[in-house]
Amino acid sequence: MKVKRNIIQIDEALCDGCGACVPACAEGALAIIDGKARVISDVLCDGLGDCLGRCPRGALVITERDAEEFDESAVAGHRHAAARQGDASAAPCCPSEQLRSDAGKAENGVQHLSELQHWPVQIRLVPPDAPFLQKADLLVAADCTAFANASFHRDFIRGRAVLIGCPKFDDREAYRKKLTDIFIRSDIRSITVAVMEVPCCQGLPRIVQEAVAAAGRHVPVETAVLSLSGAVAAGKKDAA
Repeated sequence: MKVKRNIIQIDEALCDGCGACVPACAEGALAIIDGKARVISDVLCDGLGDCLGRCPRGALVITERDAEEFDESAVAGHRHAAARQGDASAAPCCPSEQLRSDAGKAENGVQHLSELQHWPVQIRLVPPDAPFLQKADLLVAADCTAFANASFHRDFIRGRAVLIGCPKFDDREAYRKKLTDIFIRSDIRSITVAVMEVPCCQGLPRIVQEAVAAAGRHVPVETAVLSLSGAVAAGKKDAA
């Protein structure tokens, strides 16, 4: 039965799909669907607004409207089903969506060999104003590259903030918009684009260049092309 109550409303024009709001919802009512944050079901949203402060774009507001009543049993069922399916989007405090700037530090006295210094790394999940992007040397990498090159951490990740994605399977326009927003909000010092030599990767350098131009920035961009064996097959510096 529908009643008039407070519930979350998402402005799709403002939402960039970063996902920062998702882990803030204890009920798991939010998910990134088709590149935008959405309320999965009215019955899962309690309308308290714990997610509001996590959105860097101010896309989430509380509105009063006719909606199905909040149902705690539905929340429990949703959580249980998500856990069984391994759906991290419905689990509270998903580690991949929490901003971290200490990913490479020692844990329990053991220093890891990873050069990665922050989470998240997926282009769609990183907020445009993430602290680790400020005045950073940036690596934008096709997500296959780290698996092909044995020294990828040493040669590419060390000293850089990292964004990864797949220009073939993901939304290129969403990438372009997110990267443009990042370049506007963060004073990026340099950009390295790492791709495989396969044709489906070649759109990534173009997306980065278009985003730099749309942001009105003058940032040096260098592209590294890796062969299928992991060797650096080619490298070039693009116009700033």
